[in-house]
Amino acid sequence: MKESVQLVLDELPNSLWPLHFKIPEEIALKFIQGNDRRVKCTINKNVVIHSAILSNAEGYFIMLSKPNARSLKMQVGDSALLEIEKDQTRYGMPMPEEMEMVLETEEIVSDYFESLTPGKQRSLIYLVRKIKNPDIKVRRALSIAEHLKREKGLLDFKKLNEVIKEFNQREKLF
Repeated sequence: MKESVQLVLDELPNSLWPLHFKIPEEIALKFIQGNDRRVKCTINKNVVIHSAILSNAEGYFIMLSKPNARSLKMQVGDSALLEIEKDQTRYGMPMPEEMEMVLETEEIVSDYFESLTPGKQRSLIYLVRKIKNPDIKVRRALSIAEHLKREKGLLDFKKLNEVIKEFNQREKLF
């Protein structure tokens, strides 16, 4: 099922992620299945985002990051065509090949990764996905694996950042 709808970019004041599209309730409810609210949105037939349909007292909405708004050349009040469909990926966003390879080669890391909450899994996937350079993607995936092994499957983002820095420093030595 896919829905196409023309929506206006709006802003939540005093919010960490202020940019969003308000989603009509009748459309939002078509995509919410229990706790699964993950959708894939194509905005103006140009930018694809994997997101969740969120809600508050005012209704349903899909967040838009500032970098995506810039790439779409959109500002608050601008109208956009959203093509919304159910996200069929396993983790609610595509798994980068580099991360997938690390998980396939290290069973203990894969077990630790699978024991994390879906949100934490997506956060780790995003940390690899957002990198453009394939060599840096591999290094990022390996640093995540190392962190999960050191912490026996627990995720501490402060410690993870230290491991990422450590891996980056190693690369500079060679």
